[in-house]
Amino acid sequence: MPLSARPRKGALSVRETALFAMIGVMMYAGKAAMEPLPNIHPLALFTVTVTLVYRRRALYPIYAYVLVNGLFAGFAPWWLPYLYLWTLLWGGAMLLPRAMGAKRAAAACCALCTAHGLAFGALYAPVQALMYGLSREGMLAWIIAGLPFDAVHAAGNFAMSLLVVPLTRLLTQLSRRANIPCSPPAWAEMRENRKKTGSNS
Repeated sequence: MPLSARPRKGALSVRETALFAMIGVMMYAGKAAMEPLPNIHPLALFTVTVTLVYRRRALYPIYAYVLVNGLFAGFAPWWLPYLYLWTLLWGGAMLLPRAMGAKRAAAACCALCTAHGLAFGALYAPVQALMYGLSREGMLAWIIAGLPFDAVHAAGNFAMSLLVVPLTRLLTQLSRRANIPCSPPAWAEMRENRKKTGSNS
């Protein structure tokens, strides 16, 4: 890996700041564009993809999205769970084995995104219970009532997550060309390496 492409410690460069801000805005724009389809959006796709490519620094675009969402939609009580909901998905993506091949990675990402969508209501519920004084029984009833919406959310996440592998490869390639530090899994660079090998032979 070229030295300039290795993730650095410390402050973000101007390029990184611009890129992460742009990704955060794209996440919000993607969600807003799909508002007519309840609970279907590309947020899980973006979250997992940027985590695979930028690792810890993926928290910058993720929280850029959270901030933009609050600025445009309002910092209402419903917004508070967003401070941790996408971080949990980021954590799951960070735990994915980096040594597996592209096919296994695609299956793992689909499973992770689908599980996050299905569990969204349950993950959201504790804050709801605290804010509105729900009992444990009330919180469970709230979760159960939202399961149909979570099922739609999970189905949308599954469909979107089919794009994680090609989008990860594309983002890796663009980051290399723009000299943006990144640390993608090996499978994200295999095709690019094969192209280089083929052109040199």
